[in-house]
Amino acid sequence: MASFDDHLEIAARRLAMMTSRRSVLSRIGKALLGAAVLAPLLPIDRTHRALAASAVDENEMDPLKCTYWKHCALDGMLCACCGGSGHECPPGTTVSSVSWVGTCHNGMDKKNYLVSYTDCCGRSSCGECMCNSNVGERPGYVMGRHNDINWCVANADSAYHCTVTLVVGVMD
Repeated sequence: MASFDDHLEIAARRLAMMTSRRSVLSRIGKALLGAAVLAPLLPIDRTHRALAASAVDENEMDPLKCTYWKHCALDGMLCACCGGSGHECPPGTTVSSVSWVGTCHNGMDKKNYLVSYTDCCGRSSCGECMCNSNVGERPGYVMGRHNDINWCVANADSAYHCTVTLVVGVMD
């Protein structure tokens, strides 16, 4: 075993005398760069990534959940839980004269939609299905993109009850 160690020591010293630190670092850098370039080309099963990216959370498709895709900029009670529907106010309430908008991504068709959020006014808050999603919300001075305002103040009866959503258009 001693002769193997001696031969290895002699080979290592000879290599150290014939190469500089810079050349070794340069070769190591080239090898790492080459590995980084070639790694995506290796035949590795990456289907789990594609499946995870294409999978849609089941909560994104339930209109009674705050994680439903159309509720991305909603701050209030869902009218579907308060006697109305996702796009119609409950009986005894009136639609607010003004609304706010948000751009929401639908995970099923991979498109972005412009969604209008309109408050239903005239009765006290129903207290059911409270959602507070602030995706794309802007400060209060950008009024059409701000969801922390009681939009019922434009109506004769400014009591807030719930909020409905309406898809206005598809974003390109």
